[in-house]
Amino acid sequence: MDNPHNTPISNAMNFDADIAVVGGGLNGPALALALAQVGLRVTVIDTLPAATRTQDTFDGRSYALALTSVRLLHGIGVWEAVQKNAQPMLEINVTDGRAGEGASPFFMHFDHAEIEEGPMGHMVEDRHLRQALSKAVKAERDITLMDGETVTAQHTDSMGARLTLASGKELRVKLIVGADGRSSGTGQRAGIKRIGWDYGQTALVCAIAHDLPHHGIAHQFFMPPGPLAILPLTANRSSIVWSETSANAARINALSGEQYLDVLRPRFGDFLGEISLAGKRYTYPLSLSLTHHMVADRVALLGDAAHGVHPIAGQGLNAGMRDVAALAEVVADAHRRGQDIGSATVLNQYQLWRRFDNTALALATDSFNRLFSNDNPALRLARDIGMAALNAVPSLRRGFIREAAGLTGTLPRLMRGEVL
Repeated sequence: MDNPHNTPISNAMNFDADIAVVGGGLNGPALALALAQVGLRVTVIDTLPAATRTQDTFDGRSYALALTSVRLLHGIGVWEAVQKNAQPMLEINVTDGRAGEGASPFFMHFDHAEIEEGPMGHMVEDRHLRQALSKAVKAERDITLMDGETVTAQHTDSMGARLTLASGKELRVKLIVGADGRSSGTGQRAGIKRIGWDYGQTALVCAIAHDLPHHGIAHQFFMPPGPLAILPLTANRSSIVWSETSANAARINALSGEQYLDVLRPRFGDFLGEISLAGKRYTYPLSLSLTHHMVADRVALLGDAAHGVHPIAGQGLNAGMRDVAALAEVVADAHRRGQDIGSATVLNQYQLWRRFDNTALALATDSFNRLFSNDNPALRLARDIGMAALNAVPSLRRGFIREAAGLTGTLPRLMRGEVL
């Protein structure tokens, strides 16, 4: 948005920070930590009080972090605090079928032993990741956290940007980064439009405890209403992401805990023994959402603020982490060269790097969901044969494993295990 005043917003002597990151979830703090490493001053603006980000009670929410996202967390100094509570994902089984009928004999099986780099990824509980990021942010002298604050206006000109907060405070910076989710106020204020559609599906999310060990194996079971992901957590626990039609999901979520499990059991099977709920239950409406652009004048968007995808491949947070690593690298390099870090030249580098990959991921997850979330006999036969054929070709199988680990494409330095 253009500056409505005639006077420049800032000059070289009176910036309050180099960068304002709007959004205190996961991607925003990760970016702040990366940029602080190269001497940039970052202010993180979070609408929630800091105390809500550091609660220790397990609420059932977890993330599948690809190998490259783990490298990023290591590079910004938080992985060591997370690792002791992380569960390596050693294998992935992908099957097709109907609830209560068991899996199709055609399947795909991916084993981390087929690549040299190690586990494809790790499962991490939301509480452990947020706590580690929060503690690191508080310990970093070049990061200022403004929690319980909301941005009400933003203005930019050739000299810089100014944010106005609900408290009446103003913040003058060189660059605004929107890490504030799918309904990004940062993007809206910058005039960035979105495209997308609703899937008519809702994800039921919870964690379960089970009698038998999972051996670090993740399962993706495709059923006509939507996929069921069973993802290994530490001890004998697994994270469940279970997609149903929105009407069915609302009905199921309204059930008591034991009734909820009665609906889940025919879909889950008995391969892990008896199951019980561990933590809270959540629902998330599923949709696709892409911005027309990832940047505007002195504004960059990342994570869900720029792209929201179906959770069918568990890559939403990983795509956001790639945005973090790419934007951090582009801005850090510009800073070292003495460039204006909020200039169009710098921000367009970031957009060129990430725009195609994010669009490709959105379209791929959309296509997979449409292919597998139906009961068409012809499509069922085609996808079963396709899975069996892919599983039988080592080079194709290895390619999928590397994709799941985040090892394909042009990787930023932090995701190669290098210093920013």
